[in-house]
Amino acid sequence: MLRSFALGLIGLLAAVPAHAANEYLVPFPAHHVIANIYYVGSKGQANYLITTSKGNILINSGLEGNVPMIKDSIAKLGFKYSDTKVLLISHAHFDHDAGSAQVVKDTGATYEVMDADVPTVESGGKLDFQYNNVPEYLYPPVKVARVLKDGDTVSLGGTVLTAHETPGHTRGCTTWTLKVQDGGKTLDVAIVGSPNVNPGYVLVGNKTYPQIVQDYEQTFKVLKALPVDVFLGAHGDYYGMDAKYPKLKDGAANPFIDPAGYKAYITNREAAYRKELARQQAAAKP
Repeated sequence: MLRSFALGLIGLLAAVPAHAANEYLVPFPAHHVIANIYYVGSKGQANYLITTSKGNILINSGLEGNVPMIKDSIAKLGFKYSDTKVLLISHAHFDHDAGSAQVVKDTGATYEVMDADVPTVESGGKLDFQYNNVPEYLYPPVKVARVLKDGDTVSLGGTVLTAHETPGHTRGCTTWTLKVQDGGKTLDVAIVGSPNVNPGYVLVGNKTYPQIVQDYEQTFKVLKALPVDVFLGAHGDYYGMDAKYPKLKDGAANPFIDPAGYKAYITNREAAYRKELARQQAAAKP
């Protein structure tokens, strides 16, 4: 049995781009983040379960190979995968939405996606502006049940999430926010979609995504204006999950409450974006 599991894992890893193979399908302990928010992702791919009295919300389906891991993590936390009523994503890249077709098939969850990412999701990645011709980045297409717009809310069992369109990384990249109660205090939670400029992204003269620079500018404007106490993201390394997780101890301060870390991250990512933009602008000059 162990041998067959190992062979299966090797096969899954072989299907993942090399840069991701070391982390996306490596298990990470499922854990309680804060209030009704739980981490059910892997070492490199962040998935969140938000529990409510009317069923649960899953943010990000991950790779197709992540789905059994997500199901297992949910069970380890004492919840039911079948209680997943709503499926959301951070953005339409394979490492966040390739497993969506399976999750929807398994649970019947309502799949809700930001409008500008819907064509990519429903084409299985074939309409992505950057990776449409990269076979390993394509995935099973799935019909979106609800098309979201910037500022729309997703409500279930008293929990309300707000969708903030933070485009650039993808056209419909989404940062999710919600308020939670912790120790008698109301805290603002942000799950950052992605402010990153991937290797190979064309910022100057991008014919398939002409407004990419304007979109990144809007994203940083939005992210800098958000009130954030609890800092989470589409990947654990955005918010230092590896370092923070061991600090989760009874009676200790919750390490995920990190407004300073959020501000530092956004400042760092904006600086990286502006450096790359300046490099491309300089290269484009005659």
